Amino acid sequence: MNKAFTKETDHEDDDDDVPDEPARPKGTQHITPEGFRALQAELKRLWTVERPKITDEVATAAAQGDRSENAEYIYGKKKLREIDRKVRFLRKRLDIVTVVAPPKEQLEKIFFGAWFTIEDEDGKELSYRIVGTDELDLAARKISVASPVAQALLGKSVGDTTIVQRPRGATEVTVVKVWYESA
Repeated sequence: MNKAFTKETDHEDDDDDVPDEPARPKGTQHITPEGFRALQAELKRLWTVERPKITDEVATAAAQGDRSENAEYIYGKKKLREIDRKVRFLRKRLDIVTVVAPPKEQLEKIFFGAWFTIEDEDGKELSYRIVGTDELDLAARKISVASPVAQALLGKSVGDTTIVQRPRGATEVTVVKVWYESA
């Protein structure tokens, strides 16, 4: 096909039309020490393991000849851009987050980084941990400090009762247990 009818450019980076991720997701800049270490580990893995592996794959594919019709080369370059984008995001994020260590006193109260167990109106007990937006993981029972549950429970102690706004409507919960993991 004549090049006049295609959208190809001579610059390989021009097809990267996805903007960089923002340096900070909506929510908080706070992070637990464990979350900070996890972001550092992900950055290290991407930079020292994933990126060199993909770079080698791209170099091997480029050595095969015509790059314009080489699927391995095109896919590898795309994957490399995705890794570079994630590396830039993690570096920016690590620069601006504030690591919040567990409190040294008032360990009976729910603050950032606390694990807690609550009992709802039906007698069902649930345990959660309040973490930053970078650590949010509902499967691991880690909820954002900006979530309605966390906001309603911050500063509460064992035995305190409060109202939590949920999508299904408001419910009353009682704090059953509060604990912190050491950093």
